Amino acid sequence: MTASPASRTLPQPRTPHPGDAPPLRWGVLGPGSIASSFAESLALDTRQTVQAVGSRSLDRARAFADRVGAATAYGSYEALVADPDVDVVYVASPHSEHRAHALLALDAGKPVLVEKAFTRSAAEAEEVVAAARAGGLFAMEAMWTRFLPHIDVVRQVLEQGLLGEIVAVFADHGQNIYPDGPERLSSPDLAGGALLDLGVYPVSFASMVLGPFSAVSATATLTDLGVDAQTACLVTSETGAQGALHCTMAAKTPTSATICGTQARLELDGEFYAPTTVRLVASDGTLLDTYGSTTGSDFHGGLRYEAVEVARCLSEGLLESPLLPLEETLAVMRAMDEARRQTGVRYPGE
Repeated sequence: MTASPASRTLPQPRTPHPGDAPPLRWGVLGPGSIASSFAESLALDTRQTVQAVGSRSLDRARAFADRVGAATAYGSYEALVADPDVDVVYVASPHSEHRAHALLALDAGKPVLVEKAFTRSAAEAEEVVAAARAGGLFAMEAMWTRFLPHIDVVRQVLEQGLLGEIVAVFADHGQNIYPDGPERLSSPDLAGGALLDLGVYPVSFASMVLGPFSAVSATATLTDLGVDAQTACLVTSETGAQGALHCTMAAKTPTSATICGTQARLELDGEFYAPTTVRLVASDGTLLDTYGSTTGSDFHGGLRYEAVEVARCLSEGLLESPLLPLEETLAVMRAMDEARRQTGVRYPGE
């Protein structure tokens, strides 16, 4: 018998402490801003270390290594992945290079954590997954949100059926980073645009909640160069539940998410993809329980959870994470491919 909504409380996260994961020596491929945040996060209560950094510019690699305390800097990606002291490679290059750089690391016998979006397209993602499986090597998309404590709370709520039958998911991710932000965002050559950089968060969140999509409908506003400044997607699950998802790189949005069920809803404050507050709300609007803090998101600290998930999986001999299986990464890429097909966003060389 299902408990009444009024008796429901939120579970506590099962997420292990980051310091409990075994140590790994990381090789960072591509010393950009996300790599800096990743390295800073490893220094917070973990046993993970940045062993080496690789860049096409040795000076840039040395500057990054000095800043994060890495032992070695390389002026090529080939040298980085060949380093015997590197246990695992974190691919942090632009989207357009993810396939090539993930394959480079896998060919060198290194497990990989590949920044999201995993690749430009599902076809490229399938190549990476096939190479990892053929080589018996671990691979994972760096969708760091999946490994955060508040998302484990969400996962348990869904497992326990506390919301009743899921009807709808709403999620948005908008940042004011165009046209004055990083050049890669506006460049088709670098697989720019809002969807792959920002929209992957709502799409992945909806995939976690709803399961496989049976339909995707998308509309977008394109820039003069042909990448999407903003995209809106309506996805439908195999059960008929729907997800209304939006991303834009031209304005800061609430970046919140809501899961609506027949008996209650779950509200995630902005930024929903970072450590944040989760509220369980009854159908009549009664607040039933709250998890998390209202002190703001912790982007830098949150990135360590994906790294320690890799460490945990490798220590257990796993080739992929049960929290983000490779098949789900492929499904997310296929959904974004379909959204791009409908909106006319094409990248050179696809």
